[in-house]
Amino acid sequence: MMNKIGILLLGLTLFSVAHAELLDDVKARGTLRVALEGTYPPFNYKEGNKLVGFDVDVAAALAKQMGVKVEYVTTEFSGIIAGLQANKYDIIVNQVAITPERLKVLDFSSPYVRSSAQLIQKKGDSRKFNTLEDLKGKRLGVGLGSNYADQAKAVGGITLKTYAAAPDTLADLAAGRIDAALNDSLILAYLTQKTRLPVEPGARVGTVIEEGIPFKKNNPKFKATLNGALSSLQKSGEYAKISKKWFGVDVSK
Repeated sequence: MMNKIGILLLGLTLFSVAHAELLDDVKARGTLRVALEGTYPPFNYKEGNKLVGFDVDVAAALAKQMGVKVEYVTTEFSGIIAGLQANKYDIIVNQVAITPERLKVLDFSSPYVRSSAQLIQKKGDSRKFNTLEDLKGKRLGVGLGSNYADQAKAVGGITLKTYAAAPDTLADLAAGRIDAALNDSLILAYLTQKTRLPVEPGARVGTVIEEGIPFKKNNPKFKATLNGALSSLQKSGEYAKISKKWFGVDVSK
């Protein structure tokens, strides 16, 4: 029969295993498992069978800086945080806004993108929506599980229609099935330049949003290493190079 000291040592061992540092796991595995949608151009999307985009390039550069290979895991945004909590991947590089609610259950890197929410309307629409309050009684398209959906819900009185991918939102807007869409200003600038749909950027609403790279709590060594890698990319000019490739500007500023 195990004595009290043996039981105590066993408990401490189990505690240690259950709380293994993420950095140790990543180094031992030799790969950084990165979750992203894969349907969110220009941040992350597929060209043929290949993942490309701003987030894809940033994740690859971070993994290289950390001395490991990158492994991408694609999943819908609505379940991406649940997958992180279930240990299906190590981090999310997919424009996840840093919010007080998310900070309660997740840790984040330093912000690596700064943007703002922006409305988009159909070309030729005589109505001008300058604030979210202007959309009360109207139909607004938002990303499923996104921070923008939460902003619209907080206003109240807006009929929300959710979408898994931004291009689907714009297609419904062009078809008149919604009155406006709300998404990230950078993604909308990119999409409205690339699409032939009769849509155009509208007013920016709300405050500047900071996006970070989330991972599970209680991993201080991993956080320090990740932030160090991000800082090195920014100081070397590699981050600005990636950013300008996709947007023409450094989106961390």
